[in-house]
Amino acid sequence: MDVVLEIFDTFLFDRLYATVYPATTPMVLKKVVQDAIIPTSSFSSMREVPTPFAPTTQFLQLDPSPYAYLSGWPRDNVYRQALSLYLITWLFGFVTYFVFASLSYYYVFDHATFTHPKYLKNQVWLEIKQTLYAMPGIAVFTAPLFLLEVRGYAKLYDAPSDAPFPLYNWLQFPLFLLFTDFCIYWIHRGLHHPRVYKTLHKAHHRWIMPTPFASHAFHPLDGFSQSIPYHVFPFLFPLQKFAYVALFIFVNIWTIMIHDGEYVANSPIINGAACHTMHHLYFNYNYGQYTTLWDRLGGSYRKPNPELFERESKMSKREWERQVKEMELLQKDVEGDDERSYLDEAKRLQKKVL
Repeated sequence: MDVVLEIFDTFLFDRLYATVYPATTPMVLKKVVQDAIIPTSSFSSMREVPTPFAPTTQFLQLDPSPYAYLSGWPRDNVYRQALSLYLITWLFGFVTYFVFASLSYYYVFDHATFTHPKYLKNQVWLEIKQTLYAMPGIAVFTAPLFLLEVRGYAKLYDAPSDAPFPLYNWLQFPLFLLFTDFCIYWIHRGLHHPRVYKTLHKAHHRWIMPTPFASHAFHPLDGFSQSIPYHVFPFLFPLQKFAYVALFIFVNIWTIMIHDGEYVANSPIINGAACHTMHHLYFNYNYGQYTTLWDRLGGSYRKPNPELFERESKMSKREWERQVKEMELLQKDVEGDDERSYLDEAKRLQKKVL
């Protein structure tokens, strides 16, 4: 995250902190900054301003603006870094969520799902509202881990030549997926323990037929707990800096994809949207994130019904009635009384026409 932090510092935070918390600037530094802004014979451009800031990567060179020298909180101040990483995690996370969930909702998600008997009243707004509540809390727990990474405690590396061996630059990707898939399986399964489920994970299972906006609609501690493996990995294994950022974005997009209701991956290996729909419908199956491997080994795998892969059958009244009948039995056992408020039949028909 040091590369991301440097980008935000250069284009946003340097000026923000210089404005909010200006430094008592020494005269020498004032002269340097003045000369940087008004070129003289000594300083012909801002590129000649002496800088104590070493670039975070050899692949991206960003010259700090004069604002980088004008705050009482310099870039390497631990409190500034913590606050900046919190804001990045919260705001960048929400932007990523909203952009990709919106794209999925409008171009992938089947809006005929609105007519499903278990689709909730005002569900999309409720999913977004839950996410708005969750994101700041998740960021509180996540920022300290990003801070440790930025301050050099993780095994993140920059140049491909810094990898343990050349092939590792490719192997880090499947290793990351296998490690996080294994860990998330057990964390997710633990969240379904009766002593934990109603307090933490039930908020996410409010959506029996989720839309892409349900992807990040968690209790804050639930959302963070399932992200822990992503942050632990670079403390245990080497990981290239840009690969880490790319994987972080991929993880968020994948989370949206498995909630989009488009059952493309009819695979015994990939834990796609169909497998995850089984999880939302029937609670105690398919805890995995990317693959079905750990569910198969843990005895919790449930193969998606073949009807889900044909639009006519997956949206048929007969299939929905069968889903509802089994779901209500399991829901009663897992949660007790159903506190959800479902869309009434008249509004379902109206949405179907629209």
